[in-house]
Amino acid sequence: MPETQFTAGLEDVVAVTSDICFIDGDEGRLVYRGYDIHDLIAGSCSFEEVVYLLWHGELPTAAELQTFNASLVSERALRAEVLKTLHTLPPTGNAMELLRTLVSVSGLSDPDDADNSYESSVRKAIRLVAQLPTMVTAIERFKNGQEPIAPRTDLSHAGNFLYMLSGQAPDDYTTRAFEIALILHADHELNASTFSARVTAATLSDIYSAITSAVGTLKGPLHGGANEQVMLMLKEIGDPATAETWIRKALADKRRIMGFGHRVYHTEDPRATHLRKMSKEMGERNGNTSYYEMSQAIERVVKADKKLNPNVDFYSASMYYMMGLPIHLFTPVFAISRISGWTAHVLEQYRNNRLIRPRAEYTGIKRRAYVALKDR
Repeated sequence: MPETQFTAGLEDVVAVTSDICFIDGDEGRLVYRGYDIHDLIAGSCSFEEVVYLLWHGELPTAAELQTFNASLVSERALRAEVLKTLHTLPPTGNAMELLRTLVSVSGLSDPDDADNSYESSVRKAIRLVAQLPTMVTAIERFKNGQEPIAPRTDLSHAGNFLYMLSGQAPDDYTTRAFEIALILHADHELNASTFSARVTAATLSDIYSAITSAVGTLKGPLHGGANEQVMLMLKEIGDPATAETWIRKALADKRRIMGFGHRVYHTEDPRATHLRKMSKEMGERNGNTSYYEMSQAIERVVKADKKLNPNVDFYSASMYYMMGLPIHLFTPVFAISRISGWTAHVLEQYRNNRLIRPRAEYTGIKRRAYVALKDR
């Protein structure tokens, strides 16, 4: 048997084959099924089209999109069992923990629960994509002592989420800005949460189990929770005039600065390019560009001193905050987008499955003599 080679964090280890998402770390390109994200956004592609593309490999025709969108809209409402469970949970609980629980409970009450065929898994995937925004808004309103707002059928996926959060239909600019953020976060190859979903699916467990694994993984501050930490940093700084001094001291103190660098990209994260622009625009529309200005000052210092570029988390923080999203919802919002990629990868895993079972490099003692309890 050939000797295995240890690679910390599985960095650059190829674990699966996939034709869903491609990242060119040297050129800073993110590609969904052959389409550059810059082109998808410039072409006014909708999030619903991106979900269809990730699942089926092609952008939908007008008729296909109409049918697909209708299937999503029809599944937006949460089942009574899910809402009942939510009201048994502590309203002070972490939003991602509450979301993880609701995803799991949804599997129990899914009409296809006992059917793990591929066709059934596609139907479950539709429900998961459709209902995650409803879950997240219901959680937020529950935490605030409010009743959930029922989804509307006449709004887009992005617009309906914003409506269910506040009860007010969003304007076109905010809806499109949020939709672009959803598209940018939709998939990112074999990131930690996607990998955990595929590992679970590879055991031939059901898709709800796989997505529950993904949600739990996304909760970690080194993955989905990073933009929350970025916003908390900006709130701590408080003033653009002190941002450069603050960040230089933080770097000197070896404080971890979230939102910079990436395991794959060796140049600017292409998602940050769009989010930087939207952070600026959203601040201008709200008459408060201070968080964008602080972000700019931090970026200049970190790029100059550490040669690190901002990643997707850095400018998404200030953009979401200026949209009015509470900081504790940043990671659940990430899940609302990434569910499209998670489900695409789980379905791909089912189509060509092989159990994912890596090895560990053992560093402990390899042989010891057993000593009876009375002699220890």
